[in-house]
Formats: sequence, structure tokens, C-alpha cells
Amino acid sequence: MTNPNLERNRTAKNVVVDEIREKLSRSKSIVLVDARGLTVEQDTTLRSSLRKAGGIDYKVYKNSMINFAVEGTDFEGIKEYLAGPTTVAFSYDDATAAAAQINKHLKNMPMLEFKASAMEGNVYDAAKTKLIADIPSKDVLLSRLLGSLKSPMASFARVVNAIAEQGGGGNAAAAEEAPAAAEAAEPVAEVAIEAPAAEAPTAEEAPAVEASAE
Repeated sequence: MTNPNLERNRTAKNVVVDEIREKLSRSKSIVLVDARGLTVEQDTTLRSSLRKAGGIDYKVYKNSMINFAVEGTDFEGIKEYLAGPTTVAFSYDDATAAAAQINKHLKNMPMLEFKASAMEGNVYDAAKTKLIADIPSKDVLLSRLLGSLKSPMASFARVVNAIAEQGGGGNAAAAEEAPAAAEAAEPVAEVAIEAPAAEAPTAEEAPAVEASAE
């Protein structure tokens, strides 16, 4: 005869394992932390920060449940770090998001510690997880890139505006055509100078011929 209590426990465990697996299937990374020394107030602050960041789940699970859930997944290598109380942060959008958010609180919450992290099939210990946490997010990197592009674009815009203010777009076009027009005019100027020089001897020789005839 089946033990009802044992069956209920097995069912409850399967529900938790399935829950973790569902989160893992959507995660770009997971971070394991030891948060057992946090006060209720600190824990509330941390959870609020992660929730506001968006795209992050943060929850305490038994190591045995995590162990079953990661079996056969890209996060399986995390098993060796499943010792002691474990809280898991799942990052769904940005792989470094959870680590970065947790990292912001380490100074004011010395009892909070990284245990390990995993992403793209790779597992990192606490020290390397801390390095990952210091990497700027995609949004920050994009903002910096746009900022570096903004300066030369602004300078170009100022030049264009200055030309427009001096005489409008027509003058700007004329300024571009001026060098070409000058180059085209140079050969003509040389011909105009050389032509009189070629005719001058003929004019001087005419009186000499008439004098001889006399």
C-alpha cells in the first residue's frame, strides 16, 4: 500500500523541480548566493532592488531540488557549489544583470556572498562571478557608444549650421563648386596671356619690310 504522505512529498518535490527547470529554460545565467546572514530589512531591500531591475527571479531553494533540476542542462556544472543555504538569481534578459544588481549591495551587506554562477555552459566560482558582476550591462555599453559618437556628430552639425547661417544651402553648394571652377579657369588664363606674346613679333616686323621697299 502506497504511503499517502510519501506520495504527497514526492509530488511537492516534483512541483519545485519543475518550477526550477522552467526558470532555467528561460535563463541566460544563474547566480548562486549565500544570504543566510542578512537581516529581514536587508533581504527586503535586496529583493526590491532585483525586482525593480526587471528580468530577474530571486528565490531560495533546497540544494537537492536544484541538483535534480539542473541535471542534463547547461547549468549542470553548478552542482559542485551546492553546499549550505543557497539562493538562486535567474537572469532572463541580460546575462550579467543579476550578478551586477547583487554586487551593488555587497559593500553594505557583508554577510551576502557569491557562491558561483553559470552562463552559456560555463561555470564560474565566486571570484570570477564578482568580475562578471563588474562588467557594464548592454544598456550601459550602448549608452557609452552613443556618447562617443555624439561628439563628432555635434561638431559636424555646428559646421553645417554655420554655413547655413552665412548664406543658406545655396552658398554651401557654391563653396563646394568653387575649387572645381577655379581649376577649370586656370588653363584659359594661361592662353590669354600667351596669345599677345605670340603676335608681338609680327607687328614689329611689318615696318621693317616697308622700309626695305623704299
